[in-house]
Amino acid sequence: MDSVAPSDSHRTANDAALVRAAAGGMPEAIEELYDRYGGMLLGLARKVVKDPADAEEVLQETFVHVWNRAASYDPARSSVATWLVLITRSRAIDRVRTKNVVDRTHAAVQKESAPDHESARGASRVLDRERRKRVRSELQAIPEEQRQVLELAFYGGLTQREIAERTGIPLGTVKTRTLLAMNKLRKALREEIRELL
Repeated sequence: MDSVAPSDSHRTANDAALVRAAAGGMPEAIEELYDRYGGMLLGLARKVVKDPADAEEVLQETFVHVWNRAASYDPARSSVATWLVLITRSRAIDRVRTKNVVDRTHAAVQKESAPDHESARGASRVLDRERRKRVRSELQAIPEEQRQVLELAFYGGLTQREIAERTGIPLGTVKTRTLLAMNKLRKALREEIRELL
């Protein structure tokens, strides 16, 4: 194994090549970028959003954005590392703002609602039940191998590494399947997400 580390310019060129490969539809490129920068970006997200679960979602959103918008990357404007940091920071700030708005809205609604008024809670339960039904329906439409990793993550509470260990699927494949499944769900449930925000 070569003990000489690649130069910064070589790594930068290599990173740019990975983004171009992602723009060409190669999920392996996203896996490699995730392996290179995921830890650093997760640390950044945690500093901004504070909550570890929110930070992981920010990281996921970052790589979904990279997958969808890799063709928009301009190496003349920044390095790939800087581009990824900017995307992560933007996503993290958006999440904090959204959470603050949701918290304020919930507080205002609870303040205005009489505590013993059942019709608002009943309507809310109906909406929640419909949303759960829609999410289950969309989950069934996702390919089985992608659905499996999502269910283990969300319902089983497993990390991607734990999913890989439990299923015997390579970690990179678990990451790719999660990324693709989340992207499909986001597109399918766009209206529900807007309603929640």
